[in-house]
Amino acid sequence: MEPTREAQLIGRRSLGSGDPGLLQMVFSSEVLAQYRGRPGFSIIRSNSAGRLRQEGGWSLDFGVSGGDSLVHASWRDLTTRLPAVEREAWAAWAVSHELSGGFVQMQLNPGSCFDDGDIRPW
Repeated sequence: MEPTREAQLIGRRSLGSGDPGLLQMVFSSEVLAQYRGRPGFSIIRSNSAGRLRQEGGWSLDFGVSGGDSLVHASWRDLTTRLPAVEREAWAAWAVSHELSGGFVQMQLNPGSCFDDGDIRPW
């Protein structure tokens, strides 16, 4: 799979400057359903971006992609603008490309021992 131009730009900026806050997390756009029609909340959008806002409270800007099936936001905004009480609901809708389950477990449990096959050259 070839990287997209956008992914390359974010990668260069975040890795080049050492700023992981720019990295994007991707979610099913269904994450927004919990706010539609909910008193005090509004969602607006253009073709490529949107904003979720709680009246008198917080707001979160997000990108729109995947033919409207996906939304994405920076790690920085998700951890600083999205209230902690909302984060679990967003985490439940997180999506990504296929990941190595073993590697993710190693990252989440440093120092753990995993036997997932023989070591070999690439």
